Amino acid sequence: MFKKLLIFLVSVCVLVGAGTGLWVWQGLQTLEQPIALENSRILTVEPGTGFGQLALQLEAEGYVEDALWLRLYAKLNPGKAAIKAGDYELQPGMTPVAMIDAMVAGDVKHWAVQFIEGKTFADMRATLAATEHLEKRTTNWSDERIMAAIGAEGRHPEGLFYPDTYLFTSNETDLGILQRSYDRMASVLEEEWPQREQGLPYDSPYEALIMASIVERETGVASERAEVAGVFVRRLQKGMRLQTDPTVIYGMGDAYDGRIRSRDLRTHTPYNTYRIDGLPPTPIAMPGQAAIHAALHPAEGDALYFVARGDGSHKFSSTLAEHQRAVREFQLNRREDYRSSPAPTTDESGEGQD
Repeated sequence: MFKKLLIFLVSVCVLVGAGTGLWVWQGLQTLEQPIALENSRILTVEPGTGFGQLALQLEAEGYVEDALWLRLYAKLNPGKAAIKAGDYELQPGMTPVAMIDAMVAGDVKHWAVQFIEGKTFADMRATLAATEHLEKRTTNWSDERIMAAIGAEGRHPEGLFYPDTYLFTSNETDLGILQRSYDRMASVLEEEWPQREQGLPYDSPYEALIMASIVERETGVASERAEVAGVFVRRLQKGMRLQTDPTVIYGMGDAYDGRIRSRDLRTHTPYNTYRIDGLPPTPIAMPGQAAIHAALHPAEGDALYFVARGDGSHKFSSTLAEHQRAVREFQLNRREDYRSSPAPTTDESGEGQD
């Protein structure tokens, strides 16, 4: 009798153990099933969140049926408990195990902010202020405070930041991106300056940067950058004034309403290259590497003037008489679909070089 009872109890334990094992196996298998998502979604893991807290969070938000299975998964795979804080992008078809793998790897979501060639530092700051998922530290700072914070105290900010697309996470700040952009521009100048052509009318990389910013504002046609730089370099070498509208516009500041009038060309500002000799005191925009390269490698030739054709390109001339004929052809008798990109043209007699 006792023997039969013992056999019965052993059989029950085996069955219970087998049933329990099957139950656990089935529970763990749910972690390999895709989560119910129709569209991507951001999951935020706050700093200091432990794995047990994460499991409960995922259960509460409906990503797993029972936090128990995640906790057991971590017990069986101790390395999977070392999750990192951040924002994670969950995609349709993703499994809870894949989610945990991403959090262990720190594969956080990256966003992007873009600074465009030819835009100003004020434009750059406005872009940062409007960028989501980015911690804002500098919104109410002065330009001077920003420059001091990035290690450039006393420097004018215009042109010192490199236009590009910068990726960032939700843990980053606008000041950090400004620092990256500033360092990148310094690196580009350090790379380009030693390879410059000989005999250029620049005493420093900063003067080349000023020229590059003018080239950037004068043409959006890649093939024309070196030609435009060549015109301005030859004018400086001959002692001629640059007479370029984008510098006038920059010097007008908020007074610019989309039009340059003759009186604006007569008004003296540090940036009115119709009135000052040489380069303006600072860059007027953010130049890209192509414009910097053009400023340091201007095209050879004898052109001293250029005027917008109305299709986005320019007509280059070597004499004033030839230039005046081009002005009459392209400016005084403008085509119906006339456009000049990126710099606006004058509306009266001050066509200058563009």
